[in-house]
Amino acid sequence: MTASPVLGRDDGPVRILTIDRPDKLNALNRQTLEALDAAFTQAAADGTVRVVVLTGSGSKAFVAGADIAEMSALSAVQAREFSLLGQRLMRRIERMPKPVIAMVNGYALGGGLELAMACHLRVAADGARMGQPEVNLGLIPGFGGTQRLLRLCGRAAALELCLLGAQVDANRALQLGLVNRVVPAAELEEQTLALARQLAASAPLALRGVLDAVVTGGECGLEEGLEFESAQFALLFSTEDMREGTRAFLEKRKPQFHNR
Repeated sequence: MTASPVLGRDDGPVRILTIDRPDKLNALNRQTLEALDAAFTQAAADGTVRVVVLTGSGSKAFVAGADIAEMSALSAVQAREFSLLGQRLMRRIERMPKPVIAMVNGYALGGGLELAMACHLRVAADGARMGQPEVNLGLIPGFGGTQRLLRLCGRAAALELCLLGAQVDANRALQLGLVNRVVPAAELEEQTLALARQLAASAPLALRGVLDAVVTGGECGLEEGLEFESAQFALLFSTEDMREGTRAFLEKRKPQFHNR
């Protein structure tokens, strides 16, 4: 039986998923995309998991891109199916009801950057490098890169990265809004897990409300987004966690949230 290319382990309420193809710089082939889809489906359904951290095996790469050897043999029809497979995974991650943090430990190129952008937050090692180099292969991004770059960083940055196909370092990525934090490589796991634990201690239903409102708002007009936010805000008043959070504030103590 072939070993899964995605490893999972738990750090309390934090599920850590590691793409484990270090000899291929964790490149995304069909098997890896399908394994990631299964892993995120399982994490979404597991009530003990509050936050997911996604990373790549080894120190060289988060994900260096799609598996070119596999991809180069595809027909146009097969390439569209492969693109849609990748896009479905990215959409699943983006629509996760729990925060997902990309722990970018090296190269995040092509499909690797698309994977990181689908996550809700990105923490990068100071030596990480990112880019959408598909134009150098005679291609364009196929897992959502053009669209998420546009929404995350704006038109100018999306065109710069996709047209030039050049890599940017972690600090430039931070300037562009492509990552949330840049930390020393030796502290990457420690600081990412600290952030994950901070999120895991928050009210899960409120976190889900934020994720739903921001993702939905990014895909609709302002008035529709405001209406959705108002509905989510009101809905949380029916939860035990909201009552606990407001009581704890008034009583000057730390709240204890129970996802109810």
